[in-house]
Amino acid sequence: MIEGWHNEDYFILFDEQLEAMRITQRYMLDRRLPGYTIIGLCSWDDFIVRDSDGTIFTLPTVPARPTHLRQTAFDIDLTAIQPDPKIRGQVKWYIQPLIFGGDPTSSQNITWISLDQHVDAVNWWNNKYDEGSNQ
Repeated sequence: MIEGWHNEDYFILFDEQLEAMRITQRYMLDRRLPGYTIIGLCSWDDFIVRDSDGTIFTLPTVPARPTHLRQTAFDIDLTAIQPDPKIRGQVKWYIQPLIFGGDPTSSQNITWISLDQHVDAVNWWNNKYDEGSNQ
């Protein structure tokens, strides 16, 4: 895994095919978007995913739905990523996600969690989204 700043964005990139497949399964994206693989996180709010043709997209972690896929020209020089030891291993998380009315400017709505906690939170909130949309 490679973490750090590139320009104004913070990236967490999964550096091995096996790691990317494992994280895709943990986030249950293989069920939500079959044929897509998570290759990273961008600025904590978005997945970076690749389809079976190799095309790269971003999509919100919540809700992770095909309608929210955005194709992107993703070309980062990995040697340009600047690690940040103050936040290494942490993910910024909105306690109440924006799609559920959370305030992105409120410090009361922001916390730092581990990647494992992020997986759990993303899955929980995506399931909540499913319940509300009767999918």
